[in-house]
Amino acid sequence: MELRDIEIFLTLAEELHFGRAAERLHVSVARISQAIKKQERAIGVDLFARNSRNVRLTPIGEQLRDDLRQLHQGLTQSLERARLAARGKTGTLRVSLFPANVLELRRYFESFRSRHPQWELRLRTATFTDPFAQLRNGDVDILVTWLPVEEPDLTMGPLLFADRRVLAVSNEHVLARRSTASVEAVSDYQHLSVDAVPGYWFDRYVPERTPGGRLIERGAHVNNIEDIFLHTVLGETVTLFPVHVARYFPRPDILYLPVRDMEALPYGLVWHSESENELIRAFARVVRELGPLPD
Repeated sequence: MELRDIEIFLTLAEELHFGRAAERLHVSVARISQAIKKQERAIGVDLFARNSRNVRLTPIGEQLRDDLRQLHQGLTQSLERARLAARGKTGTLRVSLFPANVLELRRYFESFRSRHPQWELRLRTATFTDPFAQLRNGDVDILVTWLPVEEPDLTMGPLLFADRRVLAVSNEHVLARRSTASVEAVSDYQHLSVDAVPGYWFDRYVPERTPGGRLIERGAHVNNIEDIFLHTVLGETVTLFPVHVARYFPRPDILYLPVRDMEALPYGLVWHSESENELIRAFARVVRELGPLPD
């Protein structure tokens, strides 16, 4: 199996979606499909069970993922060290982000690069699927996420910003006639849910109950923002977001209503405690020294 085919397999194993895997690898969906079929023919068994709605790993696919992940990580790290050495770099800090306001966070990234020209800084977008696995398996060094994160093997670092909340609704939704929203009103309509995430963590993003004790019903399961917008536009759900989403994802078919009775959602750094190194500490120092973004 060639290195590129290994990358295709592992990316699809992580995304479980041909379109998203193709987008991450900057190839066509047909290229992903061809590579997986080639691997399955060579091995003689299906690696993925797939239909028109879902993609999942078979037991043999899971075994191959586990075996290849460490091998691929070692190979890519060796190649990366060689590339960095050729450019006078001695290390790479990989940061995965849930928030979309990268432009507003540039001051942290640019300051880190300016202070530490010997190190490379690489950014990527995080996915909802098993969000802390990327830290635990060594795919990234730092995760930028909403807080708190209460995992015994993970360390919470400094705060980056805290965002007020908005409610996204279809512009044809009954709530679209209002200028603001209340979290109590969310319980009258279905919200979305996310698979394979710690309950307490998602509850901070979408509370299980309103302040008045009413249950907030959760419906369709999603793992990317495109599907969130789809269900919202169709009027099937309403969606709580941090306010920066309204700035970075303006849409003619969605209205963002300020939510007047929810606390701001804090975002900060998280990393795997045992993997802490000088690069992680250096980036955390930059964030602490610059302080959180203004409200």
